[in-house]
Amino acid sequence: MSELVFDHVTVRYGTSTVLDEVSLTVPDGEVVGLVGESGSGKSTLAKAAVGLTPVQGGRILLDGEPIRQRGRRRPVSMVFQDPFSSLDPRMTIGESIAEAIPERLSRADRRAEIVRLLELVHLDAGRVTQLPGQLSGGQRQRVALARALAGRPRLVIADEITSALDVSVQGAVLNLVREMQRELGLSLLFISHNLAVVRYVASQVAVLEGGRIVEHGPTADVLERPQHAYTRQLLAAIPGSNHTQTKENR
Repeated sequence: MSELVFDHVTVRYGTSTVLDEVSLTVPDGEVVGLVGESGSGKSTLAKAAVGLTPVQGGRILLDGEPIRQRGRRRPVSMVFQDPFSSLDPRMTIGESIAEAIPERLSRADRRAEIVRLLELVHLDAGRVTQLPGQLSGGQRQRVALARALAGRPRLVIADEITSALDVSVQGAVLNLVREMQRELGLSLLFISHNLAVVRYVASQVAVLEGGRIVEHGPTADVLERPQHAYTRQLLAAIPGSNHTQTKENR
């Protein structure tokens, strides 16, 4: 996999600054969690990395080079929050995954690759002929993960991939993410509003507030010894959290 670097990235919508000189690195083979409340700019940063949002300042680099935004096969894949809207409801599961597989593979190799990817996300190969509407939300998100990996990207961005799922399903998807990271050595930017989720999958965490990174470091350090009031506010929102006091009151 590869290293992704956001170097003083600025994004504006009209006169509103959504990202203000954000700098963040996703090291090779690591999972970096990006957390913040709705409107903090998390999804905007993800969309900027895959070319869906224009950047007004700074650079986004993959292994030291600007990310190629054109062409069918792109080096950074993104998995979106809502798996139903990210899959074409008229295409079978097999067709959706096949669309992202490099064209140079033969038909037989493409079929074998579809089966391999489905097995990787713990789905039965017999589902290739099913439509997204025939699957549960968790199963659709597994297909979205398989599709993201089909293009053999150098890095994956997961944007709130469990927030649209039932609580009973979230754990299974998070376990799958951890398993894939170990097996494939994935470089992954994992975006969530939930620090408890990030704690489970990420080795580093960055906290985004109002378009700025206010805290960043190893996950254990940030979550056990938060330095910024906003981080402590997010931690206090976790059920059963002990981070209910401000630093000044400790």
